[in-house]
Amino acid sequence: MRVEGGCYCGAIRYEAEGEPMMKAECFCRECQYITGGSNVLAMAMPIEGFALTKGTVKGFARDDIEHAVTREFCGNCGTHLFTRAPGFAHGVIIKVGSLDDPSVFGKAESANYVCDAQPFHRLPADMPLNQKWMHS
Repeated sequence: MRVEGGCYCGAIRYEAEGEPMMKAECFCRECQYITGGSNVLAMAMPIEGFALTKGTVKGFARDDIEHAVTREFCGNCGTHLFTRAPGFAHGVIIKVGSLDDPSVFGKAESANYVCDAQPFHRLPADMPLNQKWMHS
């Protein structure tokens, strides 16, 4: 599978090739912050098939959290694009909304951090619901 995407303003572009390593929904509180309250749809792709093709992303990792992820975004328009997680150096987690064709995502295989879901969230009934991350 080959996917391409970028940010809202067009300053950042990327491509990724390979088989998706994960397709998931995340309801964690951190994801709620970056989306403005919703869950995140994400797809992990192999790092060896991933490349930025235009622009430079800004990264942010909290220094008060042990093993914090780095969230990468466009410094111009603020679009969240990727997450890089410690212990997952072989993949990059792509935010589905940044794909040129988000329909290639299909559907998530699991919902994670449902312990942080808010009363207004709708949890899926057709996949595993994990209280924390699916592999924790």
